[in-house]
Amino acid sequence: MTETIKGILLVGHGGLPADCPRELVARLMQLERARQHTGSAPSREEMEIDRQIRLWPRTRETDPYQAGLERVKEHLAPRIGEKLLKLAYNEFCAPSIEQAAEELIEAGAGHITVVSTMFTPGGSHSEREIPEIVETLKRRHPEVRFTYAWPYDLDRVADLLLGQIESAH
Repeated sequence: MTETIKGILLVGHGGLPADCPRELVARLMQLERARQHTGSAPSREEMEIDRQIRLWPRTRETDPYQAGLERVKEHLAPRIGEKLLKLAYNEFCAPSIEQAAEELIEAGAGHITVVSTMFTPGGSHSEREIPEIVETLKRRHPEVRFTYAWPYDLDRVADLLLGQIESAH
């Protein structure tokens, strides 16, 4: 029996680069709000502005969030063995969850675990948007097993936070 190549998709929120034009961001927000009221699909203009923002050139200085998530990945990578590891962003930054999943599939992953850095219950990204994307990916790639590692065990979250509190003293 052939062993399935496993992939991990580490999803962060995504941040806006400091030098991205505010008019571009404002227009994207305006289009997203209008779409949410109507329940329609994103317009061509919204998708183009989203693409421009996601692909905006970034440095550690202009996007410290992206740099920070890359550091989390660096610390996670040696702990996951032979699994493939990709970063993805829910918004504002590339690659998107869909793009990163496609890259893992192209690399041979037959089982992808999606894990969010957003672990607080009640967040629309972790509780609604990411699961919707995972369901779309499952339909698009029925040959790939997708697992969404959510919700977090709040006792484990509390232990993590307590450990951080104790190390601060």
